Amino acid sequence: MTTTTTQTPVLEGRGLTKRFGNVTAIEDADFELLPGEILAVIGDNGAGKSSLIKCLCGAYAPDEGEILLDGEPVVFKSPLDARDRGIETVYQSLAVSPGLDIAQNMYLGRELRKPGILGSVFRLLDRSTMRAHARKQLSDLGLLTIQDIGQAVETLSGGQRQGVAVARSAAFATKVVIMDEPTAALGVKESRRVLDLIRDVRDRGLPIILISHNMPHVFEVADRIHIHRLGRRIAVVSPESHTMSDAVAIMTGAKEPPPEHAGAHAGG
Repeated sequence: MTTTTTQTPVLEGRGLTKRFGNVTAIEDADFELLPGEILAVIGDNGAGKSSLIKCLCGAYAPDEGEILLDGEPVVFKSPLDARDRGIETVYQSLAVSPGLDIAQNMYLGRELRKPGILGSVFRLLDRSTMRAHARKQLSDLGLLTIQDIGQAVETLSGGQRQGVAVARSAAFATKVVIMDEPTAALGVKESRRVLDLIRDVRDRGLPIILISHNMPHVFEVADRIHIHRLGRRIAVVSPESHTMSDAVAIMTGAKEPPPEHAGAHAGG
């Protein structure tokens, strides 16, 4: 038996299949996210990458296959299950509440209550602690261009709103951050800031899954690129070994996947 230095994936999918009636969205799909990496997931529309990610974050329950977290099988019955296990997702729609302030958005659904009887009986929120923690999180990520932690999110620019969503995920994730098209609705300058944020979060020790159609962004920040086609993974490439043209050609079927990945769906 040969020894290897292969790392145990932080998050792994083996043989995942998800059907919707007669439509099979993903079939025998494999996935591995390694510690400390930014893994981009790319695929044409309808390739099944969104269904794959939704299985990994608890939004869908796979019909077949298994999900492993740090090498241990897990079953997510909802996104809250995945969140409780340290997996945070930044959705393309941002999922922020425009009328609430920054700190309230950071703690939405997990508000802190005042200690003692004020919190346990009278259910009073500990707003000062939440604001202090939110301010520190934004500061750690270099987002203190936002002057007032108490300002409503609706007063922020698109890039700042995305920053709040990223900061929230980084504040509470302990295992994985999933980012779904984080720069899709942003301009050039704001996209640049979000890409810097993605690196900052990775540098703090959290591996990231980046779903994106923006090939220049993918090749700029990703350590590896998972290529999804016709419901399954057909290749994993790196920006060092393949060009953007190569990745797009593999993704669309115009080019065969690398030999080491051909048939990867069958054996993982």
